Amino acid sequence: MNAPLAIDVTQAHARLHELTVIDVRTAGEFASGHLPGALNIPLDQLSRALPAIKEAAEGGEILVVCASGARSENACTTLAGHGVTAATLTGGTIAWAEGGHELHRPEDKPRAVWGMERQVRFTAGTIVLIGLLLGLLHPAWQLLSAGIACGLIFSALTNTCGMAAVLAKLPHNRPRPGDLDDALAALRQRGAQRAG
Repeated sequence: MNAPLAIDVTQAHARLHELTVIDVRTAGEFASGHLPGALNIPLDQLSRALPAIKEAAEGGEILVVCASGARSENACTTLAGHGVTAATLTGGTIAWAEGGHELHRPEDKPRAVWGMERQVRFTAGTIVLIGLLLGLLHPAWQLLSAGIACGLIFSALTNTCGMAAVLAKLPHNRPRPGDLDDALAALRQRGAQRAG
């Protein structure tokens, strides 16, 4: 399958007013700062949001965003498999902020958490350390560290991350009740406005 269309920060900034921006990071990451006007539809909720995304795509271009561009690229590939053309922001919100552009933060939702990559590094490092320490008691515990190492290698080779998928299900990373419904309603509304 071909790589999804990519838009760099300069192009996205110039065209932001005409793009429907979907941020596929977790709700906690989204709250820590997102592109102006972005709607939060976490990657693991993409299938639920497909009808609304298709509707919005009929009315204009979709830009999918995450922290670095890896999750948004995966989301674009998934959307393409369902007939929806979408572009990914090269470098994600990290590149957006490094380009000197403003990140919006919800005023009524001060809950901000570590980025998913940081959560994965912390969790993997902790499990490896625990495996090594327990390995002092019994060598078999070192297999725990080896398992994490194998998972990280697999993650790098496939550009996926099973640990991130598990961490995304933790309560601090989940959308609050109604947040996803609000994002889907806004997505449908934008699609209807641009189509009409």
